[in-house]
Amino acid sequence: MRTWFLRVLTLLFCLALAGGGVGVWWVGRVVELPPGGVELEVEPGMGARQVAVLVNQSGVPFNADALYLWFRMSGQSRRILAGSYGFENTITPWQLLGKLTGSDVSVGSVTLVEGWNFRQVRQALAAAEGLKPVSKSLSDADLMTMLGRPGVPPEGRFFPDTYSYPRGTSDTKVLQRALRAMDKRLEAAWAARTSRTALTSPDEALILASIIEKETGRVADQGQISAVFNNRLFLGMRLQTDPTVIYGLGPHFNGNLHKSDLQSDTPFNTYTRAGLPPTPIAMPGRTALLAAVQPAQSKALYFVARGDGSSQFSATLEEHNRAVDTYQRKK
Repeated sequence: MRTWFLRVLTLLFCLALAGGGVGVWWVGRVVELPPGGVELEVEPGMGARQVAVLVNQSGVPFNADALYLWFRMSGQSRRILAGSYGFENTITPWQLLGKLTGSDVSVGSVTLVEGWNFRQVRQALAAAEGLKPVSKSLSDADLMTMLGRPGVPPEGRFFPDTYSYPRGTSDTKVLQRALRAMDKRLEAAWAARTSRTALTSPDEALILASIIEKETGRVADQGQISAVFNNRLFLGMRLQTDPTVIYGLGPHFNGNLHKSDLQSDTPFNTYTRAGLPPTPIAMPGRTALLAAVQPAQSKALYFVARGDGSSQFSATLEEHNRAVDTYQRKK
């Protein structure tokens, strides 16, 4: 029944477009958006139909079937780009497609990358074309106050994604969207936590996720790395993770981590201090957030890089030392 309806609707739509009638009117029809605008997150791999449904469910008052047909008939349905989009006041189907495909010249975008720290975020915003640099003169603390989070450190609080915006938008609006996106992702991850996690709050989940993000770029290993850290937290063992030490060194880090660095105490040195560091150390992505609260079922307490991007996990120190000999010392 649905297929028959879509075929009939397609035929009517094509006839209307050919006659310059209702179809042309529809794609150029301006609709008012809800107060506060609409935010849309298009995930990688989403098809045109899924995007059309998402647009409708996000609060844009376009019929999802008609919107899908417009995407298909435009010839642009395969060019829809993943990313985060913000629409403020009004929109037409024509403008919507232009923004989703990047063909609207009045739209810019900035990509915040998984694993970046907040200093890198600020650098990316400053270099983004068409953004007003409102945050440039603000300290981190003043910026977070402007964003409605006074006293909250900015590190790790923004979701890594590609954010599209109308040219002339302030960089603080982009940050506000990224902040809300991370709130949403973190809330969803925390709601999906399992009993295997030692974490006691969403903030702790965000901190651990940021460490996992920095420890590996291999999604398949994130759950196992989370298991190591969660197991250590349950046992009261120190996390002993290099990325936190590097973060604590700040701009003094020259690219080489020395034994003296591991012994130099900072609030972020997990070799000298127990528990989690006081804040995240980077922006975690979706998979790292989920891994933090859904650790793999494992007794591992150690891991070492194999040199190919993957890690070797061990439950005992003896196993770990053998792994270090094999993969690091090449014995």
